[in-house]
Amino acid sequence: MMRQKALNGNQLKVIAMIAMTIDHVTSVLFPGYPTDWWIVVLHIIGRLAAPIFWFFIAEGYHYTHDWKKYAERLFVFAIVGHFAYNFAFGIPFIPFQTSVFNQTSVIWALFWGLLALVIGDSNRLKQWQKTLLIAAICVITFCADWSCIAVLAILHIGENRGNFKKQMAGMMIWVSAYAIVYAVFINPTYGIIQWFVALTIPLLKSYNGKRGKWNGMKWFFYMYYPAHLIVCGLIRIALYGNIGVMIGG
Repeated sequence: MMRQKALNGNQLKVIAMIAMTIDHVTSVLFPGYPTDWWIVVLHIIGRLAAPIFWFFIAEGYHYTHDWKKYAERLFVFAIVGHFAYNFAFGIPFIPFQTSVFNQTSVIWALFWGLLALVIGDSNRLKQWQKTLLIAAICVITFCADWSCIAVLAILHIGENRGNFKKQMAGMMIWVSAYAIVYAVFINPTYGIIQWFVALTIPLLKSYNGKRGKWNGMKWFFYMYYPAHLIVCGLIRIALYGNIGVMIGG
């Protein structure tokens, strides 16, 4: 007898929000990429968030009745998220004053990841056109949290829906590329931390394909995301003044 899968979409999103909050608050409270073991563990917990968000962008695209409205919501969310995210970590609102890395939130990459899925599914575009457009999207999203890796992971997860092993294997290949770049250009220890997104795989494998009873989860997340970042920003200013606490700031 097969064991019934335990987690619905809402439950996975709550796990992602908790992990994200732990990660962001830790970054504000302990800036500068410290390597104390317990701080590293908190950031490892934070790695549970991104793959769940990537996975559900692909799931949302599969189930949505109107991808354009979905994209509009994500775009507005990305704009609001930009100001909240940059305020949280002391990153200038106008990009590229300090770095090419981490100039806006991951929501920017989630929005473009959705568009990448649309492009990939298009019957009107030739393969070379799709490749060129995806490459352009990678350039546009390079400056986001999780960079263009988020887009490529979303695209791979969406294109391989129904083949969980292939979804996760491709995701880990892209994450490995991100981890290497992070280790070389930002911080070696925190580069290694990125590989711990693998801890999310058992959780996603437990997904039962159901949304959950509460229909308001997406709107709750749209409100919670900027709200928790604003609180992080207030903590940052109270503790350290108006200075940046991570790469990009």
